Amino acid sequence: MSGHFSYSRWDPILISTQIVAIQTTFYLSLGFILFFIANLFGYYPTLDQIFNSQIVSFKTSLGLVITISFILNSFFGALILHFIVRRAKKCLDFTLTLFIIHLIMVRFYNGQIPSSFSWWLLNIICITIMCISGEYVCLQSELKAIPLLVANKVSSL
Repeated sequence: MSGHFSYSRWDPILISTQIVAIQTTFYLSLGFILFFIANLFGYYPTLDQIFNSQIVSFKTSLGLVITISFILNSFFGALILHFIVRRAKKCLDFTLTLFIIHLIMVRFYNGQIPSSFSWWLLNIICITIMCISGEYVCLQSELKAIPLLVANKVSSL
């Protein structure tokens, strides 16, 4: 096949590799964003800011730092989807997989399923932003990659 599109077939190794790559780059970018924003507001970045569901709040300055970091990272996640997945129709699947794995990691880190309304709302917002932005970016790439050959011929009359 020409272009960068793959055949539509089941390839568990490719899918697993993409999941690991997305999860890794998601946490790396979140760590960098959180590092800069937390330092900007005078906080020392810790793993609690990523995995502790109880400190996510819209009322405290630390909670807002975490919220802003996650939302900015969702836009970066759209670029991650563009470079790793490259298909608009797969963005929802990979975004949900990313956040389900994040939920599992938060559950193990805290010892319980998150009960904070702010945490759930933030993650729903991030899923929505990452999925819609990722689909948009991937769709733009898919549409651009389709060559439409139109020859400009001057007819001689």
